Amino acid sequence: MRILIAFGVACLLQPGWHFMQPAPEAVQQDLPEPLSVMKLRLAGLDDPVALSKILMLWLQAFDNQPGISIPFSRLDYNLLIRWLDRIVELDERSHYPLLAASRLYSLVPDAGKKRLMLEFVRQKFLQDPGRRWQWLAHCIYVAKYQLKDLDLALDYARTLRLQTKSPAVPYWARHMEVYVLEDMGNIEAAKILIGGLLESNQVEDPAEIRFLQERLNTLADEE
Repeated sequence: MRILIAFGVACLLQPGWHFMQPAPEAVQQDLPEPLSVMKLRLAGLDDPVALSKILMLWLQAFDNQPGISIPFSRLDYNLLIRWLDRIVELDERSHYPLLAASRLYSLVPDAGKKRLMLEFVRQKFLQDPGRRWQWLAHCIYVAKYQLKDLDLALDYARTLRLQTKSPAVPYWARHMEVYVLEDMGNIEAAKILIGGLLESNQVEDPAEIRFLQERLNTLADEE
């Protein structure tokens, strides 16, 4: 009987006891160091494509932790890049990591972290220019409009022009360098670049030749 009474009292006191306890404090968890690609493959039962998707979803949701939402700017971007790099290695055909790097993680107000993301995208672009050109093209936009760094935008645009040889890459992307030079007020350099492309016979597509010629005429009219 005493045991039943004690149990009943404990049940009555339990809600009050929990009410009196301080609320648990939400503590930010830091990104862990990524495993090697070999260990990740073993953990993923040698299905790297599926594992890359799972890891990308986990990484993108890492800012939402129990009881706390972490701004991307508080993440360690060097670790973040190492995770993105591992995910690219697991599935080299996936665009998701580069999309996240150029369009999501580059949105932070920290200019240094923006630059880390843009440089990561440039390095991945150089490994497969024909398939990853659109992400470097977006980096030009970020450098130009968010960082207000026209020199960096010009550097990316020049890299895009020199490294993309595939006809699958649209000519507007290959010639973004012309627009950046115009924005810099360097009209003469833009005209020289277009003239050199037309005279070098590197451009064979009639539509692209027409585009360059029209752009050259427009620049001549602006002077």
